[in-house]
Amino acid sequence: MFESLYILPFVGVFVGFISGFFGIGGGAILVPVLLAFGYDIKSAIADATMLMLTAAIFGSYFNYKRAKYELRGAIILGLGAAFGSLFSGFIVEAVPELALKITLACVIAFNFYRLLRINIHENTGDVNIPEIWLFIIGAVIAAFAISIGMGGAVFLTPLLVGVLGVDIKKAISLGLFFVIFSSFGGFVSMSYNGLIDYKIGAILSVGGLVGVYFGTLAHHKIEKHKQKLALMGLNIITFSLVMRSIFLS
Repeated sequence: MFESLYILPFVGVFVGFISGFFGIGGGAILVPVLLAFGYDIKSAIADATMLMLTAAIFGSYFNYKRAKYELRGAIILGLGAAFGSLFSGFIVEAVPELALKITLACVIAFNFYRLLRINIHENTGDVNIPEIWLFIIGAVIAAFAISIGMGGAVFLTPLLVGVLGVDIKKAISLGLFFVIFSSFGGFVSMSYNGLIDYKIGAILSVGGLVGVYFGTLAHHKIEKHKQKLALMGLNIITFSLVMRSIFLS
């Protein structure tokens, strides 16, 4: 595992790019990668929260400068995420390692199914979602997602686009902003439970800052249908990594 310390900055750059490009925290791919390096599932989930928090703050700043989301609704969604994610450390402590891995694989498979069914509209209008529902959606998704090492945007984006009719570009930007709050709550909860290796998290985060900058730039330039296909490809890769970890356990 010592040798992996030299690779982790490059992992951080790659995951940061993925985070900015897809509007996700990056845990969906970082956790399986850390598992492949030999880290246990609970350490991988905890360390991922540091990178997710750093990447989400940096990427959301660029998205806001480009006016990709309305701040009030995003904050309410985020407050719900912060509330729900506070329970994540306790969930990780209580749930067996194999159960977390199987849950992660099932979630990725379901997310791929939702993306497959999403119809991307080139000119989707603004959708008004009641603020109480934004808070509830944020809380439920964050409590579940952070517990399995994901920022929650991989669930939120398909929901916003496929169910609520939000434009995919806006949904991706909202998803990354959402991760600020979910990963912050997760970071606090994981820290309280003594699960985070701050050295590993810091190494990953430094690389993540570089990657998220270029990922966010690419996100604003690519066509919507291509971004959907790329997101589906990401799901296939992460699912394969998690299944490998399950069978090697």
